[in-house]
Order: sequence, then structure tokens, then C-alpha cells
Amino acid sequence: MRNCSGVLAVLVGILVATASAAETAPEPPDYRTENYRAAVPATLEGARVVTTEETIALWKDKSAVFVDVLPHDPKPANLPAGTIWKEKIRENIPGSIWLANVGYGMINKETEAYFRKGLKSRLGDDTNRKVLFYCMANCWMSWNAAKRAVEWGYKSVLWYPHGTDGWVAAKQPTQTNMPF
Repeated sequence: MRNCSGVLAVLVGILVATASAAETAPEPPDYRTENYRAAVPATLEGARVVTTEETIALWKDKSAVFVDVLPHDPKPANLPAGTIWKEKIRENIPGSIWLANVGYGMINKETEAYFRKGLKSRLGDDTNRKVLFYCMANCWMSWNAAKRAVEWGYKSVLWYPHGTDGWVAAKQPTQTNMPF
């Protein structure tokens, strides 16, 4: 039975990778500002696109900073007293910093400051250190965030377009995380 589940996991991983590779969008000249869950490009100018296997190796070697950019809805400040708020659980790649909401096509000054502060917390002033951005499969948030990092002068930007979907399909561990 274990062999069957192992084979199934490999097949699912191949299907995720094949589906993502088969449906790609052309690389746009600017940020994506709508339909964030759609086919993504196969490229990102100024960054290196990495496969699941490369991502696993980078994680095992601890040779890159991992940045999850999945959006997150914060608890509304104006909830009526007694309202129960259930925080969404995010399982991501262990050791990642979760910089929620930084992958939108247009970000305000506060979000930009939060993004820069989060990167600085892990990279310091080292713009040459590898930094890997991810979200989920077919998620433009990671493409936008990686593009923004390139524009800010980071020189070793990696983009993992399969995100946690590809990671989990490859039977890799996850951690429960909260936004930075």
C-alpha cells in the first residue's frame, strides 16, 4: 500500500508540474493586477525560475531565504463584541517568512514598507543573497513579488511558480505559519 501511495504522490507531482508548464501566460511588461489565480509565465526577467527539485535542494542546503507571499485577511478591527474570528491556517515551507499581501500588482506605501522590512529582517543589506518567492501553483502573487524584488535591486531572485502545491505534491514537510 505504501508503494502505491508513493507512486501516486509522484504522479500527482508530475501532473501539477505538467499542468503548470502546459498552461503558461506570456510575460507581461508590468505587474499583474487582476485574476491572480491564473496561468503564470514560464519566465521572469531578472530572476531565475526554479523547479520543485531545485527548491528542495535550496531548502535542504539552507542556501536561500524563502518568502511566502500568499494573501491573508487580517481580523477586522470593527467586529462586533462576541464575534468569533477563525484565523485561516497556512501550511508553508518550513523556515519561510510569510509576507502576506505583498504580491498584489499595486501596493500602498504601508505594504511596501512592510515588504522591505520583512526582506531586511532575513537578508539584512545583502542584495546578493538568494531569495526565493512562492505562493501556490498558478498564483501571480509570487511573480509580482519577485519582480518587485528584482526592481529593488536584489540580484539573486528565485521564483518558484509551483508554490506550496508543488512542494506538498513532492511529499515535502510543511509548517504552520503566521504573517510577519
